[in-house]
Amino acid sequence: MSFSNKTIIVTGAGGGMGKATVELLLKENANVVGCDLHIDSLVAFEDQSQFLSFEGNLLNENNVKDIFEKTVQTFGQIDGLVNIAGVAQSATPIEEISLDEWHKIMDMNMTMTFLTCREAAIYMKKRQQGAIVNIGSVSTTRPRPGLQAYVGSKGAVESFTKALALELSPDHIKVNVLHPGPADTEMLGQFTKQGENVNDTKKAVFESSVPLGKLLQPTDIAQSIKFLLSDEANMITGSVLHVDGGRSI
Repeated sequence: MSFSNKTIIVTGAGGGMGKATVELLLKENANVVGCDLHIDSLVAFEDQSQFLSFEGNLLNENNVKDIFEKTVQTFGQIDGLVNIAGVAQSATPIEEISLDEWHKIMDMNMTMTFLTCREAAIYMKKRQQGAIVNIGSVSTTRPRPGLQAYVGSKGAVESFTKALALELSPDHIKVNVLHPGPADTEMLGQFTKQGENVNDTKKAVFESSVPLGKLLQPTDIAQSIKFLLSDEANMITGSVLHVDGGRSI
């Protein structure tokens, strides 16, 4: 499963899943471009010649274009895109969700994915190859009350991914969506209701909902992302991969 000379762009690289994915791909000798609104957690990778970081808002079209242009200038090509960037939703009744909050969640989870995929397609079509992995959520299959905006946004990511896989298949570009289950990251605590104890909720609500009996680790997601990017997954496109310890059953 060689990634030598392959260049992968990872959005949301500063978070738990993103950082684990960056670290794993670098160990596999890939060139990795880590993008996030804040990149302080990526400082440890800065001294590696195979790593490039970008700090900025990925809802800005010019920022997205700049990232892809500089990636090609630095590494010569783009082989993969991993869209991990996104936001959670605190469990809230629908009548209490403002239109601004709805737009924020849809933009961060879906519009940002659209912008990066659109740019990736331009470069990947030129080489007639590439792999895109979009991160969804097990909540699209097993929703929880109060997360209607988040679930809607991740459901959109799944449908968009399938449509894009069909559209880009003549160009030999594979596009898949990975639905993580409850993972032991900072983001998990953001799904709790205001006032709830985060650690108690993680144990009582999220961990207990996983048939395998434990929360996922960021490395569990990173390993699955690596597989979908690899040559071993060349005939997998438009697929939904649940990495959730059985939560989706």
